[in-house]
Amino acid sequence: MALVRLISSRKLQPLFFSTSVTANVDQFELPCLVSLRAFFSTQKLIGDEPVLVRDFIHTALYDPKHGYFSQRSKSVGVLERSIKFNQLEGRKAYMKLLEKVYKQSDISWFTPVELFKPWYAHGIAEAILRTTNLSVPLKIYEIGGGSGTCAKGILDYIMLNAPERIYNNMSYTSVEISPSLAKIQKETVSQVGSHLSKFRVECRDASDLSGWKNVEQQPCWVIMLEVLDNLPHDLVYSKSQISPWMEVLVENKPESEALSELYKPLEDPLIRRCIEIVEHDDDPVSKPKEIWSKLFPKPRRSWLPTGCLKLLEVLHAKLPKMSLIASDFSFLPDVKVPGERAPLVSTKKDGCSSDYSSYLDAKGDADIFFPTDFWLLERMDHYCSGWRKMEKDGTPSKKGRKRRTLTLDTSAFMDEFGLPSKTRTKDGYNPLIDDFKNTKFYLSVPTHNTK
Repeated sequence: MALVRLISSRKLQPLFFSTSVTANVDQFELPCLVSLRAFFSTQKLIGDEPVLVRDFIHTALYDPKHGYFSQRSKSVGVLERSIKFNQLEGRKAYMKLLEKVYKQSDISWFTPVELFKPWYAHGIAEAILRTTNLSVPLKIYEIGGGSGTCAKGILDYIMLNAPERIYNNMSYTSVEISPSLAKIQKETVSQVGSHLSKFRVECRDASDLSGWKNVEQQPCWVIMLEVLDNLPHDLVYSKSQISPWMEVLVENKPESEALSELYKPLEDPLIRRCIEIVEHDDDPVSKPKEIWSKLFPKPRRSWLPTGCLKLLEVLHAKLPKMSLIASDFSFLPDVKVPGERAPLVSTKKDGCSSDYSSYLDAKGDADIFFPTDFWLLERMDHYCSGWRKMEKDGTPSKKGRKRRTLTLDTSAFMDEFGLPSKTRTKDGYNPLIDDFKNTKFYLSVPTHNTK
């Protein structure tokens, strides 16, 4: 089944809001989708040799020629002006405005920091100011800065609300993989001239260890907003719950443009490390699951956030004293792709939207985004800090906890650090607080435990 939405971005739709019409693709297809599939079926995203699923996803999203983000300079929307929520009557008026904005822009999505600018970024800036050590120069890294709206909002807030020396001595570095977005970020931040001396963009992959120079020994902040959902994942498969995992690869079918999966015994070190974290024996539901699986065996497919693990390993190695603030989607509705932690694969062209039932259909024309398992994110964060790693003899590490972590619903985070009154409509409805039930914030700061 294909879904035709009035509002393109499922990323930003509240759970209860889905204006859609269903249609049987076997009976008819929208012209825009037919042309998309005809065009992208000729694109070869992999070579003759099979590749891991994470490499296929990375190419489908970020390949300089055929990747989704590389082809679409407008994949991330920029609002011409801030929404004046206090002038809207209520939810109906807000939804009508949102529908109008998406129809006029023909972009893939507006991020929360864009929809609720400048207040969303101001809340993040307030959280940083309350918890950072202001005796040292404030240094901020943002991974995947989108249009630069977050950077500008944070710089604005610190300029107006922090002691002058904090703003004058701070630095803000955006690490952005997309050249087109890197250019937009510079343009956005340059709207305030004094920001330019504090802001720079490094166009590179943040998960590439070689891109980081020396180890940063000073405290710093790392911001990641809606970054985790687009990081490449791996897929593992097993014939039953008690059968060993096998890594999944993608290959071209002989004499065909279609792609297929190939299963091999686990070999990849990154996948092995991720499985070790996922299946750590202190999982409170692992024992009941083990008993149930023996009684009712069935095939398993599990998506592993190996891209997130790789990024965290790099950040902890190069920024050991970092404080981390990440926001993303804890749940995505109507996912058609099978497997635990499976992604939503969605495409849009000329106002037409559709979800694919297989990630293999995404050949540069579709966004692939995943829900974030925040419980697992916390485990990976601790693992990369050295706390949860196993010793060489296979026994659990006895090192002390090196991170203090906190996961908050977006509503709780904004109630604590933001200004909820600024995103409230006349009748009391607040889309930032009321609608984003499937988004969370994750905060992680270093402890003084270095043993």
